[in-house]
Amino acid sequence: MRIKMPLTFPSNSTTLHPLGPLVLVLSFVSVGSAETVDFGRDIRPLLNAHCVSCHGGVKKAADISFIHRDEALLVIEPGHPNDSLLIQRITSTNEYEVMPPPEHGHPLSDEAVALFRTWIAEGASWQQPWSYEVPKSIEVPRVGDVSWPRGSIDAFVLARLENEGIAPAPDASPAQWLRRVTLDLTGIPPTPSEHNDFIAAAEHSGEKAYRTKVDDLLRRAGFGHRWASVWLDQVRYADSRGLGLDGRREIWKYRDWVIRSFNDDMPYDEFTIKQIAGDLLPDATIDDRLATAANRLTQTNEEGGTDDEEFRIAAVLDRVSTVWQTWQGITFGCVQCHSHPYDPINHEEFYQFAAFFNNTVDCDLNEEYPLLSVPLDDRDFARAGEMDNQVNALEESLWARERAIVADEDDGWWPINDFTAAATEQTKVKTETRDGRTEFVTLDTLSVGTAMTIDASLPGQHETISAIRATFLPRHPDTAKADSEWGFMVSHFEAALIAADGTRTPVAFTRVIGDEPHPMKDPEQSLNAKNSDGFAAYSRIHHARSAVFVLRSPLSLTAKSHLELKWSNKAQMLGAFPLVTRRGYFEASSEPDLMEKLAADDLITSRNHLKKLKGVRRSIASSRTPVMAERPANLKRPTHVFIRGLFLTKGDEVVPQIPLAFGRLPDDAPKDRLALAKWLVSPENPLTARVAVNRVWSILFGIGLVATEEDFGTSGETPSHPQLLDHLAIEFATTQGFSTKKLIRSIVLSRTYRQSAAIRADVQDHDPENRLLARGPRFRMPAEMVRDQALAASGLLSDDFGGPPVFPPIPDGIWKPFAADKWKTAGPGDRNRYRRTIYTYTKRSIPYPMTSTFDAPSREFCSPRRLRSNTPLQALVTLNDVTFVECANALAQRMESNGSDLNQKIRFGFLAVASREPDAAESSAIENLFQQSVDHGSSRGDAMRDVASVLMNLDEIMSK
Repeated sequence: MRIKMPLTFPSNSTTLHPLGPLVLVLSFVSVGSAETVDFGRDIRPLLNAHCVSCHGGVKKAADISFIHRDEALLVIEPGHPNDSLLIQRITSTNEYEVMPPPEHGHPLSDEAVALFRTWIAEGASWQQPWSYEVPKSIEVPRVGDVSWPRGSIDAFVLARLENEGIAPAPDASPAQWLRRVTLDLTGIPPTPSEHNDFIAAAEHSGEKAYRTKVDDLLRRAGFGHRWASVWLDQVRYADSRGLGLDGRREIWKYRDWVIRSFNDDMPYDEFTIKQIAGDLLPDATIDDRLATAANRLTQTNEEGGTDDEEFRIAAVLDRVSTVWQTWQGITFGCVQCHSHPYDPINHEEFYQFAAFFNNTVDCDLNEEYPLLSVPLDDRDFARAGEMDNQVNALEESLWARERAIVADEDDGWWPINDFTAAATEQTKVKTETRDGRTEFVTLDTLSVGTAMTIDASLPGQHETISAIRATFLPRHPDTAKADSEWGFMVSHFEAALIAADGTRTPVAFTRVIGDEPHPMKDPEQSLNAKNSDGFAAYSRIHHARSAVFVLRSPLSLTAKSHLELKWSNKAQMLGAFPLVTRRGYFEASSEPDLMEKLAADDLITSRNHLKKLKGVRRSIASSRTPVMAERPANLKRPTHVFIRGLFLTKGDEVVPQIPLAFGRLPDDAPKDRLALAKWLVSPENPLTARVAVNRVWSILFGIGLVATEEDFGTSGETPSHPQLLDHLAIEFATTQGFSTKKLIRSIVLSRTYRQSAAIRADVQDHDPENRLLARGPRFRMPAEMVRDQALAASGLLSDDFGGPPVFPPIPDGIWKPFAADKWKTAGPGDRNRYRRTIYTYTKRSIPYPMTSTFDAPSREFCSPRRLRSNTPLQALVTLNDVTFVECANALAQRMESNGSDLNQKIRFGFLAVASREPDAAESSAIENLFQQSVDHGSSRGDAMRDVASVLMNLDEIMSK
């Protein structure tokens, strides 16, 4: 028989029991029960509560882990509980043998032991955690009250309520529903005229009015503003770089892309693929590449003397954790240091996944390369994108053709081996023979501004030189692939032929052809003596890097002549690290036709066309936005396991792959970010759709069907309505075509959503957080909505779309950045002063005070959900903050202009802020307040401002 436990849910708090809420065993099966023991429901909670702290993913005492079945079988004999060491140890009376040990907790209860016995006797079946199983189609349940449900959502909710013996709440009034849905879909309340129109429409056409209103709200630009703010929490959007100086980052075009994507109802699978791998899509557009800026929202350390590789790696690992939190709802970050404590994810698998992100061009430097020129005018996107694709294709074609010409080993290339090396400043250099060739090698510390020279004796059998190939390597080539070294910058490269009599003949170079088609630094600049840029390994070097310096005309060699090569290294990084060539060797070509081949008509035509294209592209006004780009295959960066999570301690090399618990990517397909992105939204992925619909549900109802939005693993809370969650996930990914608007529409038109939000005394003690959904949602609005609804109600809101971040008023003394970063407050009358809060400049180290007070995150890390508070500071903000005072003044003026008498003015104000008519007692109280203000000497205008301030600070209007 089943022992039924009282309905309980863990607290909606981020401070979870260290063993997770699964320590709450909701039901037990007695010995001899005819019902099969369920591993996920009955056994895993016991293992998590009593065993995995010592026998889990972090610690494997006695080499036993209860995370994976094959490891647990060391102490389990399926079908034979009495022969199982597990049973022997948990039933032992010996204090030195009993498990768990006395110092780790109480012995297991008789019911728990009976569960283990029955489970083992039945074969010790093992299941993945519930969220790791692919959702399966579920028949919509039958309910007793067939008149209540308006759709499948209601059927699932009502079935649960009827099982608990609870009736749903009555419908909210049309006015209450209108306020709720308008705030949820647009982030601002309905206007008084919209309220009046909807009430009339609801009375006239009933359900049709509700459907029409939802469709209207979904079409508004405010939809993107409201729902983009939810997404920006996930991807930790900010207008600053974080860490250290926390300087400005020009990335607002990505924010606008997100808003536009929600308004256009971009399917969630496409939305996902573009952000993770838009740059890898065939014929990627500006939009596709701009979307990848989501990955460039990681923090950058601009402080001098920091190790850019350390913080590049930190950014990569943050991207990994953010992808898992945002799309998978799994606490993947802890796997950086050890296997997951509760879920079947191994330490090595973290780095296999990190390998998807470890081969990108970006590094932790102030320039934030690579940058995409995103047109300021969206109408230029298509033209600019087409030109970018033409430029990229032409650059690759030109590079491939030119590289083929100069890389032909049959074109007379010969080694320059007999040379001496010297360096300026404090840099020391020597020569050594390696792999049969002579190389220069620097020693010890390198100096900024080092110039290096080699003096080479030339073999007598060669009569001319047409090109010189310089190959620069890490100082320690054998280890640099795993542990990269600081790179180099050849700021100026020059040569001279020194005849036997000492006569110097300068060598004139015409071209520099590097080893990659799209270098961050232009190799041609190595011929310009007046700058510090040039051929470079920027900012790190893993592999040998080579460039061919082509002579303007062949150089005739004379007997016993010497070749002098000299190059300067002017660049340094982060104020402390000189980019100096550390090791290298040289070759020369005697191919007489080399210049002629490079001057072929088709190449000249292509170069001229490329130059013209780039010129036209630069004429399109653009914002330079950090985006993602892959390193070329020949410069691919390897990925290693970090032992205990430390990037300095590398273990085995790994290749990109998803965790085994989720299957495997096909062996015959590329394993890059695009493959990863497609897997995330594939039918084989059990989490993406669940996490997405749960996030939407949480925004609409205040708490998700899975309350722990950040943790869908075994240490998180199980769903309150698991069948409903899977039903929504399947509908979202199939019938609705990953349409966020269709998903939201289905929810807000449900009877469940329409219920009255009034607290129910018969349910409150039993279900204080409304997990049973026996009433409608009511909770404190998020920060952006609190401010935006005040601006909207007052008539001040500027609903302009997009553009650079804006600077509304902030309190004096708040803005004290570490480095120059001015807050230029928009003046009175400036529309930017009253823009939507989503456009406010977001600086991580100094969050906007108003939103911070109302629990908005600093956006330093992924924030899967916001926790709500109710503090006196919030009331101080809405009473005294400049913006709210201005809103109260503006609302007072609107009230004065709308109505012929005081009662009508009050009605208009009440409708504007509360979206409903005041009742008689409320009208009387507000009229008395107005009169008392006048009696105390206030002018009529001041009295109305007092009324407006009170209205805008009602608790009712701070809640949805």
